[in-house]
Amino acid sequence: MTTTVRLDTDAATSPIIDMGFTAEPFPANTHMCYIFNDEDERREVVARYTNSGITSEELVGYFADLDNADLLEEYLMSIGIHPPDARHRDHVMFCPAHTVYCPDGHFTAKGMISRLKDLHHTCQENHWPNVRVTGEMSWALSPHITGAEELVEYESRLNLLMETHPLTAICQYDANQFDGATLFEILQVHPMMVVRGQIVRNPYYIPPEEFLTRHGLPLDG
Repeated sequence: MTTTVRLDTDAATSPIIDMGFTAEPFPANTHMCYIFNDEDERREVVARYTNSGITSEELVGYFADLDNADLLEEYLMSIGIHPPDARHRDHVMFCPAHTVYCPDGHFTAKGMISRLKDLHHTCQENHWPNVRVTGEMSWALSPHITGAEELVEYESRLNLLMETHPLTAICQYDANQFDGATLFEILQVHPMMVVRGQIVRNPYYIPPEEFLTRHGLPLDG
């Protein structure tokens, strides 16, 4: 359970929450990269993480790399995620990843940041304790999606967003699908990593002010 009942963006620190898969709690504005090659481990981590948010009645979003929304609930149950009954689903958002990251078939960093701001506002309006999301990022490899070159920029800007709009995020990257160069860039924009089922500080992390400037990108997006 969370240690506070609502978010306060003016607070110096974020609420401390139970991640579900670690004994140690972490701040709600924790941005994690999960580069995995063990499917069994991934399922256990994301199931515990997601179910913990549902149990705590947080605003929970799971964005699965599926084309068919009709198969979504069956897929989630197959990896160990237990959606609440219909009476308690107002704080749960399960949907195909492409409908969130690129609803019109085109991805932009600015558009996705805006959608996460909207989730945060919805959370506050309903007095839910936190926003907890996780996305399967393989949608970015689809030849039918344009704008995926802004993916790393988005991940960097997400760190800026979390300074004013705390939310918890695990970004799932399949090491068998993404190339090494892309994964190294992904590492550089996540302050925390999930490694063997544990959350650890990322030694490769570059703060967004430095990363965006280094790539000639404005801080204000």
